[in-house]
Amino acid sequence: MEKPKKFLIVRTDRIGDLVLTLPLADVIKKYFPNSYVAMLVRNYTSELSINYKSIDETLIYDSNSKQTSFFQLLKLLKSYKFDVAISAFPRFRVSLLLYFAKIPIRIGSAYRFYSFLFNKRVKEHRKYAKKHELEYNLNLLKPLGIELYQIKLPWLIPNPDHLISVSEKLNKLGINKEDKIVIVHPGTGGSTRTWSIYNFALLCKKLSQVDKVKIILTGSQREKEQISKLQSEIGTFRIQMMCDLTLMEYVALTKLADVFVGNSTGPLHISAATGTAVVGLYPQIPVLSAKRWGPYTEKCKILTPINKPLNCKKCKNSEECECMNSITVDEVFEAVKFFLN
Repeated sequence: MEKPKKFLIVRTDRIGDLVLTLPLADVIKKYFPNSYVAMLVRNYTSELSINYKSIDETLIYDSNSKQTSFFQLLKLLKSYKFDVAISAFPRFRVSLLLYFAKIPIRIGSAYRFYSFLFNKRVKEHRKYAKKHELEYNLNLLKPLGIELYQIKLPWLIPNPDHLISVSEKLNKLGINKEDKIVIVHPGTGGSTRTWSIYNFALLCKKLSQVDKVKIILTGSQREKEQISKLQSEIGTFRIQMMCDLTLMEYVALTKLADVFVGNSTGPLHISAATGTAVVGLYPQIPVLSAKRWGPYTEKCKILTPINKPLNCKKCKNSEECECMNSITVDEVFEAVKFFLN
């Protein structure tokens, strides 16, 4: 059988999910030299794949948060004549697209009602969180004869233009190369349980008293109100806010930073993938736990509630998570200080 030459990787969900899927392209390029690798992603995450070293082309799944028509996407996929499609985020609509596009090898989960649309099925239940999300993604390459491959850091690398742009923005904020930069990212986009804004404020107050430490609060435009609330909680301490960065500028910011601290979220995975030290705050709920969604790096400290119910049922509809808030400010402060030292 002739070796496949044209690959499509599908990941149409969120930023962190995409970051943990990008290394598949590196592995494919290693095992299939001179292969062509495209990625089908959502528009708001596309900047990451467009700028990724092993991705030859990025195809966009939606426009202005609305799905592109099925037949328009089908026509697009057919035109590329892919040999292999790898569905890292299986959904019925996408699976149908790959099937009707008549892609010869279609790899996906064996545990969906529509799994018959894949002809190479991987038998793993991700909901049990027995391994890391990146490892689940890499296992999708097994039908191609590729065993679990060790990914080396960093795999997400900002280009010089983005580094220069962010360095200039930091200089305007009075932050220079001698300073130690700590990124504090309190938001999650609703993807997990969170540590309270009040706790983040207390942490920032303590960190601001450490010599040469400069704190940058980050968040999406949607989270700007939350970041402003955090700034007001902090009070008179000088803390900078950066909520207007592009995704690749954020990659550059994490590369220039010393430590990232935050909940389980896309920016945490960006920071880990650039090689920056990460302090991650994770719930004890198995499907949301650090075992599956932790930073994929040894340069990290994970803090999680202890002696709390695994289902966290009591906190489900509460404004604040009692379990997450059992992680103390002092614990987080000491974890950040460990990397600063």
